[in-house]
Formats: sequence, structure tokens, C-alpha cells
Amino acid sequence: MEVLFSQKTTILTAMKRLIPALILILLASSLSAEIKRQEKKSNLDSDPEVVYLEQTLPKPINLKVIREAPVFSDKEGKHRLGTLKADQVARLEALSDKSYRVRGQGTHHGIAGWVAPWAFSSTDPDFVENLKLLYERQIQVQKLIAAQAVAVGMTMEEVSLSLGQPTKTSVRKTGTLQTGRWEFIEYKDIKHYVTRVDPSTGAAYRQLSHVTREETGKTAVEFENNLVTAVEQSEDNQGGNVRIIVPPLIFRW
Repeated sequence: MEVLFSQKTTILTAMKRLIPALILILLASSLSAEIKRQEKKSNLDSDPEVVYLEQTLPKPINLKVIREAPVFSDKEGKHRLGTLKADQVARLEALSDKSYRVRGQGTHHGIAGWVAPWAFSSTDPDFVENLKLLYERQIQVQKLIAAQAVAVGMTMEEVSLSLGQPTKTSVRKTGTLQTGRWEFIEYKDIKHYVTRVDPSTGAAYRQLSHVTREETGKTAVEFENNLVTAVEQSEDNQGGNVRIIVPPLIFRW
């Protein structure tokens, strides 16, 4: 009996030692799965020719499905996933130049993928043209953000995505009007040295004296009610003529 009790105690001790290791393995597995999910979503949302509405509009857009339509996994329409049922409301998730990525009900289960515009209708009779204008504008904005540039007609949120947080800000409010100016200043650290002489050897050497910051460029953005109205750049930071894009579209769906 003593031998059995000793063996049981040994097994329990070993199991207690294994518990922390098992917890760590489970945590690592969970973290790895989450990273893979994030990478998958990041890859899904990385096509430069696609506008993802979750990142663009404050509210989702729903479209009525008026005709049964094929659903594809790619915007080119090469790989079919299934069929989107008619007589339902589907959520619009993304736009390409020729098709919509929607989420709705398929013939057997929920489905998400790319569908041609002819399958949908909206309370806005010009929704196809308006979505095309939205797509064209956002493609311009995405290119500006990728180039860390700004244009008249951008929103202040889009400016922040492109240039980051401003160095200086000023805002003026008068009734319903809000105007202001953001400045983005670029600096470069300049190291200054002095020459010293080693008293023991007589050898000369350079020693860091101090570091100063010098302005290398500045971009100033003026805005009115959250829209850029003017862009001013210093001579060292000019990127050509100031670009102009259409302001964000207002949907009343």
C-alpha cells in the first residue's frame, strides 16, 4: 500500500509540474491562431485596386438583391463560390472597378464574395454611378496615403493616415464653421564636434560637443469643416503642384 501511495504522489507531483507547461502551450497556440487570422484579414484587405468600405464609411451600405447571381472568390470572376439568392438585403463590403464584394445568403448557407452590379437595386436610382464615383475617389486617396501626400478635398482623418499627427495645430470656431491649420514639420539631427588633444599622447581626436535639430521641410494644411481647402509646402518639401480631389460623397440611403 505504501508503494502505491508513493507512486500516486509521484504522479500527482509530475502532473502539477506539467500544468504550467500545458497552459503555456495552449496560450501559444491561441496566440498563433489569432496572428494567422489577423494575417489572413490583412492579406484580404491589401489589394490596392479594392476599396474596403469598413475603412471608408461610418455606416454600412445595404443593397437589395433583385436577381439570383453567381458569387466569386476573386474580383476578376474566375473562381465561383456559389450563388447569391434573390429577394434579400446584402451588405456591401468592398468595391472594385467592375464588381461588388457583398455578404448575404446563398442557396444553402451564408456567403461572401464578388458579385456583378446588375444583381442589385437601391433606393438611390443612381447608386451604381455614385458607387463608381466613391471608388474612383478612394483609389486616389489610397494612392496619396501610400505616397504620404495630401490634396485639397481630403478629410482630416485621411490627412492623419497620410502624414501622421501634426507638429502644430490651430483651430478657430465661429458658429457652425470650424477652420484651422495643421503643420507637419520635418527635422534632422545635426551632430557638432570639437577637436581635442590627448594630453598624454598629443594625438588629436574629435569629440561630440552637442546636437541641434534643424528644420528640413514643412507641410501646412488648412481646413474648413473637416475638409482640406489649401496645402502649403516649403521649398525643401515640395512634391509638385498641389493636387485636388473631389470631397467625400454623402450617401442618403
